[in-house]
Amino acid sequence: MQGLKRKILYASLFELIAVGLTTSLLVLGAGHDAGHAGVAAVVSSTVAFIWNLIFNHAFEAWEARQPKHGRGRDWKRRAAHALGFEGGLVVMLVPLFAWWLNISLWQALLLDIGLLLFFMVYTYIFSLTFDRLFGLPASARG
Repeated sequence: MQGLKRKILYASLFELIAVGLTTSLLVLGAGHDAGHAGVAAVVSSTVAFIWNLIFNHAFEAWEARQPKHGRGRDWKRRAAHALGFEGGLVVMLVPLFAWWLNISLWQALLLDIGLLLFFMVYTYIFSLTFDRLFGLPASARG
């Protein structure tokens, strides 16, 4: 599977699982009520879905420009992908969490760092699993 269909499936599956995980983490780990946590999870997931499509398009465009001998997805490239994706989300989600959950920017940053650490691992594992199930995108093939 390639192209836009692959990107939409990837982002949809990623975010569907992420909503459940984020809601659970906000309720169990941060003590927020389920209603606020659920809305925060859905809105942050929507932001992440759009960012996912944009980021993966840019990442694959960069990947396609690499020399043939430099293609593939080793642990370094997967880690760079996860760091880039999650770093962009921090910039977008900290103000959102602060506003919606009625907490300070500092508290929102700490909350987001906790989510970031969790989701960096999740992003790495999800991407690896997705690539094994659906194959590498054309941009990563040698």
